[in-house]
Amino acid sequence: MTRKTAKQHDPIEFRHLRYFIAAAEHGSFRKAGAALGLSQSGVSRSIADLEDQIGASLFHRHTWGVELTFAGKRFLRRSRHIIRAIDTGAEDAAAIGRSEYGSVRVGIYSSIASGFLADLLRAYDRQHGEVQIKLLDGNAAEHVAAIRKLKLDVAFLTGTEEWSGCETVPLWSERVFAVLPLEHELTQLHQIEWRDLAEESFIVSESPPGQEIRDHLVRRLAGLGRHPEIQVQYVGRDNLLPLVAIGRGLTLVSEAMTVAQFPGVTYRPIVGEILPFSAVWSPRNDNPAFRRLLSMARSMAAVTNINGTMPLSSDAGMSAVPSQTRDPSQRSAQASERSGEPGR
Repeated sequence: MTRKTAKQHDPIEFRHLRYFIAAAEHGSFRKAGAALGLSQSGVSRSIADLEDQIGASLFHRHTWGVELTFAGKRFLRRSRHIIRAIDTGAEDAAAIGRSEYGSVRVGIYSSIASGFLADLLRAYDRQHGEVQIKLLDGNAAEHVAAIRKLKLDVAFLTGTEEWSGCETVPLWSERVFAVLPLEHELTQLHQIEWRDLAEESFIVSESPPGQEIRDHLVRRLAGLGRHPEIQVQYVGRDNLLPLVAIGRGLTLVSEAMTVAQFPGVTYRPIVGEILPFSAVWSPRNDNPAFRRLLSMARSMAAVTNINGTMPLSSDAGMSAVPSQTRDPSQRSAQASERSGEPGR
């Protein structure tokens, strides 16, 4: 039996391939219909439409059933390949929708040594272990530019600034700590104030968030009538703190960094200095893996707001023994006053 030339303008429907495969496997339109929950005539009609579309007969019809033609045998192999590819693609898409795999590109601007962001990434990895998390250091402007181009899914930045073309949600906050050499006189204090830092020299990294720390120091100390001496070091954060240890200057870190123990340095919180952190992303981003991360971050932030802050160890970086000071009696009195302990 010869069929008419295929109708090029009519696409082959997915269901036609399934009906064809079922008929080939059962050797009968009636049995195929029973397996598919269709009538024999419905299957027969669909197969006839398919044969008209491709311009070839796929089955020999017999009273006892159907048998594949040579063209039908060739088409069966292709049809099964197409069905498998579509089924696999559907499973992949569903898995991505469930965030079972994929990737999330995250811009960071602070340490992930501990704190909210470390807890978030750890919890996300437990629930979505097949998702790749790609971290990128950088400054806020670079991260936001990448987010607008959808080259970055989300950035966790300091502050609560609204960025054009982006969504922003505040999530958590951290205290600000001064990093001191162990022998520094300010190590006698449990916490320090900006006036204690007015005469100090500072170092910052050339890489993020060095510029932000520099700007913060200038703003705070300018209010005390001081213009701080700040040297830029062309090293990362991990090499900046050893420079503090050898006396090249002090620096600042957020609370998450204070769990990192570096020989020769300790940390002291600055009174009243709280640094907010926000998530920034593009509203056009439809990456399911990222959406799950954002949802988890919001849930964690809500729990934090209900239960209060999520502090690090209250003794973080405060175990150093005070050493020599320029004016021990004065520092001891200040320490007693701020810590509430009787003076010696």
